[in-house]
Amino acid sequence: KVLSYENTACPLPWGQNLVTDDVSVVEGETAIISCRVKDNDDSVIQLLNPNRQTIYFRDMRPLKDARFQLVNFSDNELRVSLSNVSLSDEGRYVCQLYTDPPQEAYADITVLIPPGNPVIEAKDEVLSEGNETEMTCTAMSSKPAATIKWMKGDKELKGKPKVELTYDRMYTVTSRVTFTVTKEDDGIPVTCIVDHPAVKDFRARKYLEVQYKPEVKIMVGFPQGLTREGENLELTCKAKGKPQPQRVNWLKVDDDFPSHAVIIGGDLYIENLNKSYNGTYRCMASNPLGESFDDYVLYVYDSRAGEGAAGPVDHAVIGGVVAVVVFAMLCLLIVLGRYFARHKGTYFTHEAKGADDAADADTAIINAEGGHTNSDEKKEYYI
Repeated sequence: KVLSYENTACPLPWGQNLVTDDVSVVEGETAIISCRVKDNDDSVIQLLNPNRQTIYFRDMRPLKDARFQLVNFSDNELRVSLSNVSLSDEGRYVCQLYTDPPQEAYADITVLIPPGNPVIEAKDEVLSEGNETEMTCTAMSSKPAATIKWMKGDKELKGKPKVELTYDRMYTVTSRVTFTVTKEDDGIPVTCIVDHPAVKDFRARKYLEVQYKPEVKIMVGFPQGLTREGENLELTCKAKGKPQPQRVNWLKVDDDFPSHAVIIGGDLYIENLNKSYNGTYRCMASNPLGESFDDYVLYVYDSRAGEGAAGPVDHAVIGGVVAVVVFAMLCLLIVLGRYFARHKGTYFTHEAKGADDAADADTAIINAEGGHTNSDEKKEYYI
């Protein structure tokens, strides 16, 4: 892994200049040093080490170190490789161009040393729910110093780092994290992730072992509806904990247990129920961390309880029919009301018909009163 950054010497008045790059290389790998000339006029290029000893003069190597090898030489470039890089090779290398005055450009080689395998140490190997624990992760002997990140499952934890510089210019980083565990943390991995420019995805992992008291749950096997006289009852007790409970216990709260009840493991069977069995049945389980229980309340109904009662669907149908009938009646009343309002009845009689044909008032009275002779012809009309 080699990283390079360009450095340029100050150009001369006539435009000739020298260019090189800074290099970061992992210990044990190969570094490439390149001295490049722009607009060369046949001036000589040479490369010097941090002690200003000549490594290459043109294409010749005066320095007796076979790790330096010529990669390319031309009028515009001197490129040299340094294999099996060690920390002692770190420093400033000089590209020199023989001009008047001479030009120099500097290539800084930085040696990266990856840390050793990260190590996680836990304060407690086995934890109890609700307890606090502490873990440390150490990344030793790296250059530069590594950074450490903590993860518990997919959740990041905040660690407290400590960086130490050793006598050989190496760094040791220790990160400490503290957190409280729950039963849900059992089997969850805690991961120490080391970040360093010389390595990728460098990590250590430790799985949590958390003990917790039992969780108890009563399941009804039979019946699924009302418990009626004469029927059978079947209950199952489920218990989960760490360590796992070896057995569960059944009891009847504040009363004697039915004499003919049958218990097989976590299952409770009672045949031919009657109302004397009413009460609270409790399943209990325990382990070294504690005891837990769950209750089932039994109420025995009459043998015919619930029969003939309209179910939810019947009530819905009846309600719908009633609503339709009421709506229809309201509509009918409205129509009839509007009809009679438009056709009010009128009452006519012909008892005083003679008065209508009289020439004067006296004649009208005589005609009206004298009409007795034709009384048998009176008619009444009702519309």
